Parts: sequence; C-alpha cells; structure tokens
Amino acid sequence: MKTKVPTISVTEFKAKCLSIFDHLDSNGIIVEKRGKPVAKVTPIKPESSEWIGSMKGQIQVHGDIMSTGIKWDAES
Repeated sequence: MKTKVPTISVTEFKAKCLSIFDHLDSNGIIVEKRGKPVAKVTPIKPESSEWIGSMKGQIQVHGDIMSTGIKWDAES
C-alpha cells in the first residue's frame, strides 16, 4: 500500500522551507504551483559504508591482476 505524499503550495514552501527540511520524512513532499505539482522534495539517503568490505571472502584472485597475461616487448 502506497502512502500519500503530502503536498504544499509554493508560497507556503517558500515561507517554511527550513522547517520542512528539518521534518522531512522518507516520502518527501510535493510542491504545487497553482494546484499543479512542480517539484518533489525528498531527503538524500546518507552514503552507506555497508558496501565497503561486503564481498570480503567471496572473491578469489588468480594470477597477477596487474598483467594482461600476454608477454610483449615494449622496445620491439
């Protein structure tokens, strides 16, 4: 079930934007101008460090990862 995203007029948003940012939930808010939606303000998800190290122990490196595996002579 989708939750309804709250809406606010441009005028009210302009007057209360700092307070709105302080109380913004994950659904965000839709800003309307003359009854038509013009913008959706949503919070930025914080960068997560859970990706760092998440593959530890699951990857095996075989051979030299700095080599193409092909022998060549740069001076030839």
